[in-house]
Order: sequence, then structure tokens, then C-alpha cells
Amino acid sequence: MFKKTPLQDWEEVVQKQLKTENIYEILSKENLEDITVKPYYDSVPKPLTNLPKVEESTHLVSLYHESSEENVFAFLLNENVEDLEEKVLFVNNKDLAEHISIDENNRYFSLVDVFSADEKGAVNEQLVKELLEKNFERNIGIDISLHQNAGASITQQLAIALAKTKELTEIFGADILNKIVFKTAVGANYFFEISKIRTLKLIFNQFSKEFGLNEIPFIFSETTLRNKSKKDPENNLIRSTLELSAAMIGGADAVFSNDYKIENADSVSEEISFKQQIVLAYESIINVFEDAGNGSYYIDDVTQQFAERAWKRFLEIEEKGGYCELLKCGWIQQQIYNQSVKEQSWVEEGRIKIIGVNLYPKLEKTKSVEEMYSENEIKAVRLAEMFE
Repeated sequence: MFKKTPLQDWEEVVQKQLKTENIYEILSKENLEDITVKPYYDSVPKPLTNLPKVEESTHLVSLYHESSEENVFAFLLNENVEDLEEKVLFVNNKDLAEHISIDENNRYFSLVDVFSADEKGAVNEQLVKELLEKNFERNIGIDISLHQNAGASITQQLAIALAKTKELTEIFGADILNKIVFKTAVGANYFFEISKIRTLKLIFNQFSKEFGLNEIPFIFSETTLRNKSKKDPENNLIRSTLELSAAMIGGADAVFSNDYKIENADSVSEEISFKQQIVLAYESIINVFEDAGNGSYYIDDVTQQFAERAWKRFLEIEEKGGYCELLKCGWIQQQIYNQSVKEQSWVEEGRIKIIGVNLYPKLEKTKSVEEMYSENEIKAVRLAEMFE
């Protein structure tokens, strides 16, 4: 039987290796989320229970192509396709979602965001009503991928997800909770993004309990555009592989790979992007686990920190009038702008390193922050645009 080594003995070994008395100062790393990350973990105060997902295994979603009908089970639809059978279809087009003919042999999910993203700050109630009449398994899309791509922090994304959910329950009642699909984008901070997916499950379930329910969110995750570069498609491919992995380990119900080529995308690059999912699923089998991150002290601790911070931010949004009202007055846009500009400055200063962009860069800076961002608009901005 092994003898347990005291923590102090481990610390003394690390001190000798690093030649310092203060190992925490060296090993601790600042992050944009202001989340406390320890150099190592030997426990977590309140271990989380398993955080389940809706689907038994994560759907691997491809853009529709006739040639892939036989081998692909889940498709992202931007236009109508007839005669599909036994497929899972994620409808990504408003007009299509309103008018698509339902085939009982397929499963349907709507990714169409029912909220405006501009200063109108409105819920499209007529669209919600029309979609609820459809025989979809999940009818109502809530998009927070735009906010991630615009530079919102993880805490902001999660709080906005809850705030949008609250708006819908106020209009349509709590029964709408099991009709929602969250569309998320997964960024570069691997363990934080695993924790983000888990946190969304945790806080959504807690929110549903306020209505006497015990709902689990359906989460559709795609690779982010935020950290991708026009000039380094191969690096984009590595980044998106890690993002897909984080989404699956976090417990997303469906994943989708955006094309790793920002410029000159073609059918080959699209196929390679999709096959990233295949490799991850069939070589590592991480898509079949409900909550593969469960049991990690680090991930549990970060998940709980995000949950506390996101819930606090959600309450702040509600106290100020709710998501739609704050969108109308520009508060949401300003908050995301402040965060995105801060992240861009960290990239510019080299505190966030992106290979080929600011680490071993090929080009000098070509755009200013003022040219890239707007205080009045939530829009997707790639960090590399400053250097392209």
C-alpha cells in the first residue's frame, strides 16, 4: 500500500525545481474571466453531481450535402431538403423553420434565435408562436454564439443565456423551458470552455427549479470564429479540434465544425472540418459520456465559480430591467464592447498568444480597435483581424 505524501513535501519539491519560495506567484496565471485557478488541486469543497445531457450521445452535425446522406446522421439545414429519413435536422434558417414540412421519420430542432440582436431588443413573439406549433423536439433557439464571437466573457454569455430564458418564461410560461435549444460557440480556453458547457447545465437546471421543474438544457455547440486567422488554416484546424473536444467533454448534445479556412473554403476543407468530429468521436469515444469532466477537482471548482458569477450577473441584468430593455438602451452592447476590447488588448500586448497572429506573426498590425469594434453593436470580430 502506498504511503500518502503530505502536501508540504510536494510544495518543497516544487520550490526546489522552480528555485523560488513563492511557487504560487509563478504558477498562478491571470485570466480575463477573473476566475481563481490554483496551481494544483487535491480536493474540491463541494463536489458536483453528474450533470446529464439530453441526448444519449453527442450528435456530429454536418452541413447538408446529397453525397453525405448515407453516412451522416445529423445535418445543419439552411434550405429545404426533401425525402430525408431517420435524420436529426437542425434548422438554421428562419424562413425554412416557419415553412418546413415535417416528416415523422426525422427529428427536428430549431436553431433560429427568436431575439433580435440589435437595439430593438425584441422577442419575435409571432415567430415563437409559429414555431411552437411545429412538431419539433425543440422549437425555440437562444443564440449566445454571437456574443462569444463578439468577445463577450464566459460569465456574460451564461448570464445572457439565463436572461433570455427569463424573458421567454415571462411571455410564454415555464412550459417553454423544455422547448429551448441553446446555440453556443466554444472558444480557446480549453478547461474554461468545458466548464462553460457544464455551468450552463447547472444554472439552467437551477433556474427551472424556481418553477418546480427539473429541466436539462439542450446545448448545440459550434467552433468559434473569434480566434481563427485567414493566413493560418492549419492552426485553425488544431484550434477547432480542441474546441470540439471541450464541447464533447463538457456534455454538449450536438457539435458543429465551422470551416477551418476563413478564405478559399471549398468542399474538401468543409469535409475535413466535419471529419474532426468523427475522429474525436470514434477514436476517443468522448461523445458518449454524459459528463466526462465530472470528478475533476479543477473543472468542478471552475464550474462552480462560473455558476456563482453568472447567476450574480443574471440578477444584475434583471434588476436593471432585463435583457431586452438593456439591449434597447445599449447597456449589453457596452458591456460586451468593454470585454472584447480588453481581450483584443491582451492579444495586442502578447498576454494572449495566438500562433501565427501575435506569436511568430507574419504581418504587422493593420487595423485599430476603433475600426474593428463598435460600442453600439454586437457583431462577430476575429482577434486576428488586427493583424491581417
